[in-house]
Amino acid sequence: QIAIKIFGDDLQRLYNIGNEIKSHIASVDGVVDVNIEQQVERPQLDIRPRRDMLAYYGVTMPEFADFINIALAGEKVSQVYENGFPYDLSLRMAPSSRSTIEDISALAIDTPKGKVPLSEVADIVSATGPNTINRENVSRRIVVSANVADRDLKGVVDDIRAEIDEEIKLPEGYFISYGGQFENEAKAAGTLAIVSIIALVIIFLLLYGQFHSATQSWIILLNMPLAIIGGVFLLRLTTGELNIPAIIGFISLLGITTRNGMLLMSRYDQLRQEGVGLMERIRHGSSDRLNPILMTALSSALALIPLAVNGDKPGNEIQSPLAIVILGGLLTSTILNIFVVPLVYYYSQCKKEK
Repeated sequence: QIAIKIFGDDLQRLYNIGNEIKSHIASVDGVVDVNIEQQVERPQLDIRPRRDMLAYYGVTMPEFADFINIALAGEKVSQVYENGFPYDLSLRMAPSSRSTIEDISALAIDTPKGKVPLSEVADIVSATGPNTINRENVSRRIVVSANVADRDLKGVVDDIRAEIDEEIKLPEGYFISYGGQFENEAKAAGTLAIVSIIALVIIFLLLYGQFHSATQSWIILLNMPLAIIGGVFLLRLTTGELNIPAIIGFISLLGITTRNGMLLMSRYDQLRQEGVGLMERIRHGSSDRLNPILMTALSSALALIPLAVNGDKPGNEIQSPLAIVILGGLLTSTILNIFVVPLVYYYSQCKKEK
């Protein structure tokens, strides 16, 4: 879920910095399965050119590199066909001539002054090196990875950033970037924020087209913050995590909770057209719409309860947060709608009817 990428030139220093970061973030609340990319040392043969001797014998570095590549790695010089299948024909030293350090040291390299053994122009030593060198954007990098448990992903990443900024001092030329699933979640959250604004605008336009009154449309939209109160409260009591399914649940609430306000407002308008006074209109309209509001909210809530209570079951990780948010939103919007919307409607109509 979290990938901390350290970039730099020296692999050993990268590995040391990675271990420092690993030890520091392991103590952050919610971080589990902390791991660092393994750098396994393996034996290798290191051929180090002696530039003074190469210059003495008149061998350039490209010529020296070509000799080493052809003698040890081989070079494709042609292609042969056997039974209709092509095979590369490569030129390189025989295995018996390059099986030991002594054999490689004795390889003869052509120079303007004649053939000389390789050991005359290069130091050949046995060494160790990393099994892999990973790169990204032309820079060497090593990754410290971790998962998150019992906390929201964004909160853990924020704590990790703060811990690393405070405790880790990077050498010049070294830097850190953060990746993993939280990147996708952050992008999705940004997209959902835009979608939410678009949904609000469309809902308002639809309400205005229905009631031909901006005031009444805004009064109906009061159900949205009333619903968000319940969604946040129930989410805090249960998982305590604001994830993508929960955000989608809040967006669903934007449309669902306007239903109660529309039921009330349409009844108020109907009674107003019949000549009923303001107080009587609110009293009768609210009592007339109480049962429909409770019935629609109750039917939706009963359908969501099984999804909300089984959040720990496999395959229910997405449905449960969404159901919890909608269930809590329906609860508070239904209760507060009966009191808040009539009160706001009363004050908005008092001046007009006076």
